[in-house]
Amino acid sequence: MMLRIDNVNTYYGDSHILRGVSLTLPRGVSMGLLGRNGMGKTTLIRTLMGYVRPASGHVRWEGHDVTGRSPERMAKLGIGYVPEGRAIFPNLSVRENLVMTARAGVDGRKDWTLDRVLATFPRLAQRLKHGGQQLSGGEQQMLAIGRALMTNPSLLILDEATEGLAPLIVAEIWRVISDIRATGISTLIVDRNYRAVLAHTECAVVLEKGQVAMAGESSDLADDTPELMCLLGV
Repeated sequence: MMLRIDNVNTYYGDSHILRGVSLTLPRGVSMGLLGRNGMGKTTLIRTLMGYVRPASGHVRWEGHDVTGRSPERMAKLGIGYVPEGRAIFPNLSVRENLVMTARAGVDGRKDWTLDRVLATFPRLAQRLKHGGQQLSGGEQQMLAIGRALMTNPSLLILDEATEGLAPLIVAEIWRVISDIRATGISTLIVDRNYRAVLAHTECAVVLEKGQVAMAGESSDLADDTPELMCLLGV
C-alpha cells in the first residue's frame, strides 16, 4: 500500500479536528476527499504533509512510518502538493517558479520536464518571463500544478484546484487532471464539485465532523444517494 493513514487524531489547540481517521491509497489509484467546509479535509492533508503533527495515529508511506515528518521530507519521498491558495512565488517568473522544484522522482524518473509541463499548459509557455503576480487566477493554478509535477511525484495532492476559476479554466484543469491520472500518478483530490471529483477518481472518502462517514468506489457514490447528499449538504 503506497499511503496508509491509521486512526489519526489531530487537534488545533483544544479543538479536536480529526477523529480516528483511517484510509488507504494504493499506487496508481485516484481518490476523492469530500465533505462540507470545516469537516477536516484540509487538516487531513496538512497532517499527511507534516504541517500539523497528529496527537495520535500514524501516517505510513510505502510501509514506513512517516508521521510528523517535515513537509520538505514528505516532498522528497514523492508527494507533490498543490495547496489551496496556490502559494506560488509572486516575485519569481513563471520559468523560475517551475525550474526551482525540478528533480527526478524517487525512482529516478524524469517524465515531467519543463518542456512537458509547458506542452501541458500552453498558457504558461506564452508567459515564461512574466512574474507570478502578473498571472490570472487560472494561470496561477496551472503554475502551481506544473510546479508540483516538476518534482515527478508518485502522489499528487490537489486541494481545491478549481476554486474561484472561470468555467473554461475549470474544464481545462479537469482535463489536465485526467491526463495526469493516465500517466499512473496517484492523486488525492479535494474539490467542492463532488460530481467532477467522482468522475475523475476510482474511490472516495467523505468526512463528517472529522470522521470518515462514507467510503467506497466513486462510481457507486456517484448515484447521488440521500446519505451522500445529506453529508455534502446539497
